[in-house]
Amino acid sequence: MKFLNAEPFRIKVVEPITKSTREQRDEWIEKAYYNVFKLRAENVYIDMLTDSGTSAMSSNQWAGIMTGDESYAGCKSFFNFEKAAQDILGFPYVQPTHQGRAADFIMSQLYAKKGGYIPGNMHFDSFKGHAEVAGSIPVDLVIAEGRTANAINHPFKGNMDIEKLQAIIDEHGTENIPLIIMTVTCNGNGGQPVSMANIKEVSAIAKKYDIPFMIDAARFAENCYFIKQREAGYEHKTVKEIAKEMFSYADGCVMSAKKDGMVNIGGFICTRDEEMVPMINLLAIVNEGFVTYGGLSGRDLEALAIGLDEGTEEEYLEYRIEQVKYLGDELAKRGIPIILPTGGHGVYIDARKFYPKIPQSEFPGQALVVELYKTGGVRGVELGSCAFSKRDPETGEITYPELDLVRLSISRRVYTNRHMDVVVNSLADVYERRDTMKGLRITYEGPILSLRHFTARFELL
Repeated sequence: MKFLNAEPFRIKVVEPITKSTREQRDEWIEKAYYNVFKLRAENVYIDMLTDSGTSAMSSNQWAGIMTGDESYAGCKSFFNFEKAAQDILGFPYVQPTHQGRAADFIMSQLYAKKGGYIPGNMHFDSFKGHAEVAGSIPVDLVIAEGRTANAINHPFKGNMDIEKLQAIIDEHGTENIPLIIMTVTCNGNGGQPVSMANIKEVSAIAKKYDIPFMIDAARFAENCYFIKQREAGYEHKTVKEIAKEMFSYADGCVMSAKKDGMVNIGGFICTRDEEMVPMINLLAIVNEGFVTYGGLSGRDLEALAIGLDEGTEEEYLEYRIEQVKYLGDELAKRGIPIILPTGGHGVYIDARKFYPKIPQSEFPGQALVVELYKTGGVRGVELGSCAFSKRDPETGEITYPELDLVRLSISRRVYTNRHMDVVVNSLADVYERRDTMKGLRITYEGPILSLRHFTARFELL
């Protein structure tokens, strides 16, 4: 008889959620201009908009909050956080920030240059926006298997294409490549992991041409768990050992600690380059606060110090990855087109296959997000035609991404598989009615194309 593992925790505090009617949700989404970012969270039944800052903290973290040192400078909570980050990531210099995009801003100020090209496996929206504001051109170089919902057996669809990386260096010259970034896991194509072998190859190229190499570490623990499960030679290593090796190949990292840091707010930037530290500190002081609190309270730093350790616990990670797989398996059984294999923090639906009759210019992903909310009160997010379109600076022509996705992020230690069953049933209902659905027209997009999904307004066609 096979025994199944339950969640590696027991529930100590609960937060009520409220069901609503279809008529109520129709009214609420219309008033939100068909953008789920504009909904009141209290009007959402199951919230899968993001896994960022939505984790449930542990009893140890809440206990740590009570001991937080709120001294303006030199608080002991900073040194507890600093030691945790140094022990797990291996970088000697650590600067906290209020969240990940503040660390992205500092990185963009250090490295981005007007007209420069910044290769990555697949840039996500926050650094992409900062880079574009600074005048740089982010370039996605994820492997071909990572650009499709097919290739279901590829274990590391987040890998960077090494030949394309070399080609962009040859074409533009090292003087126009100020930075290389690796995002682990790769959020833009399904939370897909990056292999250690690929990280080592990218690192070798960066060192050969003296190009700084940074890791976007928001979901590093999940990536390390996949390496342990899928990459030969790592099956007997601990997640912490894998993390230490992975970061050893980079010059530094940025992290939204709201993901694998297991906290509701916080981020940081790390480096091993001592010469960079004064400018990092200065940018933090100007924009975040003094260097030892970086826009966070002492209690936030205390919770983060504990969360970095808890987020790399293997029993927790097994539960985490298996819950994502459970949702993916149940959706796949019903014929719903998703990216396979499932990734680390959520399930990604292929909106173009879900709605083959809706062109990308009419935002099939956004149409699915809206209908899912109307049907079941479930809030997902579009990562496709709205979020990742590009505009030619000369012609103004819009180029649409190869992948048009809807992400269903699963918050850490928050929902049970019964909640996942509600999501499955809601999506199955929407899928049965897919031929009757129409797209949307965008009526407002804001000044920065790569960030428009946060503030865009739509109307139904």
